[in-house]
Amino acid sequence: MISKTAEYALRAIACLSTNQGTAFSADTLAAQSKVPRRYLHRVLQDLVTAEIVRSRPGPGGGYELVIATDQLNILDIINAVSPIERIRSCPLGVESHLALCPLHAELDRAYAATEAAFKSVTFAELMKSTMLGPLCDPERESTHVNTIGLIDRSSET
Repeated sequence: MISKTAEYALRAIACLSTNQGTAFSADTLAAQSKVPRRYLHRVLQDLVTAEIVRSRPGPGGGYELVIATDQLNILDIINAVSPIERIRSCPLGVESHLALCPLHAELDRAYAATEAAFKSVTFAELMKSTMLGPLCDPERESTHVNTIGLIDRSSET
């Protein structure tokens, strides 16, 4: 449903959310998020353009989250890098279709519901419901990794 670019952006923000106010190098973010560094750089530039992330040059520099996690939702990240494409007019280009046909109207309703679901979840809520560490922790076999790659330790004793 979401693009690989959006998935990568969500992983990067999950890492940055773990220690807001701290700059992370691209190498550190790439290792923690399991995103190829060259691709991650492009994703981070989109997040910088959207003013969600700031780039700090020089020693001790890197990338840092500039929006509070309680003000940043999943949809914000997706829209910054690869928005969900809604169906506004007939995808077939049929001129007589002044309204969407039942098929495309239903698909667009599903896209709208997906957008609403993504908008309803902030990164602060994610941080409360999961332990955000490295997104993938192969050493912990009992660790559950949820659908966007965040580690859920809530079931651990």
